[in-house]
Amino acid sequence: MRTFDLAPLYRATVGYDRIADLMDRVLSADVTQPTYPPYNIEKTAENAYRISVAVAGFTADELSVEVKENTLVVTARKAGEEAEKTYLHRGIATRAFERRFALADHVRVTGAANADGMLHIDLVRETPEALKPRRIEIARASDIEAKAVEHTEA
Repeated sequence: MRTFDLAPLYRATVGYDRIADLMDRVLSADVTQPTYPPYNIEKTAENAYRISVAVAGFTADELSVEVKENTLVVTARKAGEEAEKTYLHRGIATRAFERRFALADHVRVTGAANADGMLHIDLVRETPEALKPRRIEIARASDIEAKAVEHTEA
């Protein structure tokens, strides 16, 4: 396995700590990432996304969706009633889980719905007005000279 030294990135940038930490986490992540429960991430519009998590066997009361410091945390805890049942074959896993998703800046969770064994979490990216591109008017040299003359006469 290759290792990358991100020290030059830390030395040459200011304010990119979160991106460097994310890269460091991804590059040093264990190969055996948890695969339960399966999920999809889809882009539903220009600035809208949906995370769909397969949660067969869980009710809405047994699921929890929280946002903590730009991390979306989905957890599920099954009630204790499963011990009473006797299974001949158990193919639907209803074990407890916690799944984390790193959210980019300005991504907000707008809602969650549990339907047909799928938990759908809708997200939207809202770019603040200050970060949106804006057009800067370019002044002509004659306009600058006229303003300079006005200021000197006043």
